[in-house]
Amino acid sequence: MTLPDAALIDRLPRFADFGRVGDWRGQCTAAEAVPPGDDAAARRFFESSFVPLGVADYGARDGLFTGYYESELNGSRLRQGRYQTPIYRRPPELGSGIRHTRAEIEDGALAGRGLELLWVDDPIDAFFLEIQGSGRVRLSDGRTIRVGYDGQNGLPYVAVGRLLAERGVVPRAAVTMMAIRDWMKQHPAAGAALRRENPSYVFFRRVPEDGPVGAEGVVLTPERSLAVDRTFVGLGIPVWVEADERFASAEGVRRLVVAQDTGGAIKGPVRGDLFWGTGNAAGSRAGAMNATGRYYLLLPRHLAERLAPSSR
Repeated sequence: MTLPDAALIDRLPRFADFGRVGDWRGQCTAAEAVPPGDDAAARRFFESSFVPLGVADYGARDGLFTGYYESELNGSRLRQGRYQTPIYRRPPELGSGIRHTRAEIEDGALAGRGLELLWVDDPIDAFFLEIQGSGRVRLSDGRTIRVGYDGQNGLPYVAVGRLLAERGVVPRAAVTMMAIRDWMKQHPAAGAALRRENPSYVFFRRVPEDGPVGAEGVVLTPERSLAVDRTFVGLGIPVWVEADERFASAEGVRRLVVAQDTGGAIKGPVRGDLFWGTGNAAGSRAGAMNATGRYYLLLPRHLAERLAPSSR
């Protein structure tokens, strides 16, 4: 860590104090000595250096766990041919209280201001890029540009899958990302109207080519990075997840991850979104994930004892 010992690990959590850099310095130093690829040594390190602390939402320990991935799109630097859907940069007035809805942006509220980062060939792909928060855009000249989350218009996120379920369009038990995408492709006009019912809109920037970058500012690791609600869980905290699929036959999740990202739909004390990687295979796994489970924060003993004296 390059931060001073007195710096907070994360200043945003409101319901727990996850300590300062100095509280974690010893664990970070010890982690560097664990031989890479030595699972037994890694297990001994975590068992000896941390105390698991269960999280509950007013006594309810189980919550929703979903998946996300780095999507792949086809795009162009210029508006031409089939490339008619813009991916926008963050407008400079975003923090001043000016909030255009998705519908207003799609109707041209930001057009002509030079904010178009790229143009892509599929509005459905652009919509799901916002949900995933990062993606790789294959340009018409064969090159690839990586884009990542750079702000949101400040309006509430409305889950279109919930709307489809409430209206009886898609059975609630069948609402997955892939099911929503398929429905939109089969019903392009209705799908476009449905997307406009979600007023939230995400802006993007170019990011380094070595991988998608999460809210913590580090490159995400497939199957090991978790998006959390930062109001309740600090970024950088190791987390043990136990979750079982609710609607699919896919295997459940039992693994150690690190809280490294956030998301507009990730709200609540027991809520997680697991990063599965890049491309179609990762997208299939992420899109099918709809699990119920719980997690345990792994904390240095003195922090765990301060937050939950019964952990002594």
